[in-house]
Amino acid sequence: MLADAARPIALKYFRGAGLGVDNKLTEGFDPVTIADREIELEMRDILARHRPDDAIHGEEFGPKTGTSGLTWVLDPIDGTRSFISGTPTWGVLIAVGPSAGPELGIIDQPFTGERYIGAFGHANVTHQGETRPIAVRDCPDLSDAILFSTFPEVGTEQERHAFERVRDQAKLTRYGTDCYAYALLASGQIDLIIEAGLNAYDIQGPLALIQQAGGIVTNWQGGPAHEGGQVIAAGDPAVHRTALALLAD
Repeated sequence: MLADAARPIALKYFRGAGLGVDNKLTEGFDPVTIADREIELEMRDILARHRPDDAIHGEEFGPKTGTSGLTWVLDPIDGTRSFISGTPTWGVLIAVGPSAGPELGIIDQPFTGERYIGAFGHANVTHQGETRPIAVRDCPDLSDAILFSTFPEVGTEQERHAFERVRDQAKLTRYGTDCYAYALLASGQIDLIIEAGLNAYDIQGPLALIQQAGGIVTNWQGGPAHEGGQVIAAGDPAVHRTALALLAD
């Protein structure tokens, strides 16, 4: 229901003329658009009507407390830089679960019509009216792995150097696909994602999807990642262990 409501709003503005873009930062560039705000408001309105006791944590309008023990984590457009550039690697992220982490995660790409859902031990993608199961792939050796990250800089200088230790041993490294990279990992197309400086709303939808597809998502120390920060996602536990060791070096 939430993803269905988000799609027409996103498509109304994507690659359209006159899309207003505001910058959240006084230094640097962190864009937000009318599409981000309209989508989140629509999703919040739906939750207010159907799940009034649940908490909400959204990127654009902050937290709403709840009493049910469940929190909906919403990123109305993850990859706003891609959205305003006309690149279809952005997505609508939705997650829900207790404070220990999400139990359901969705990555929805309205322009391509792909919806990735992970919940209750299953992961699937729906495209052009067909739903099929997805799963991560085996790739125990880092030298065979395809690695993705949003920015080559990754984070701080120290974080960048740690990332480069992994990058230098991977078979192939690509950048700039935002949340779509996590959908690719859950589908068995790539093997590893390393990022830093994430927020909870950036990672909870992808995290639940990848876990339900058989993958692993942790922070750079191997602990929980649902609050964001430094995140590593992998399809194979062996390549995850190898990458963690290099990040720690």
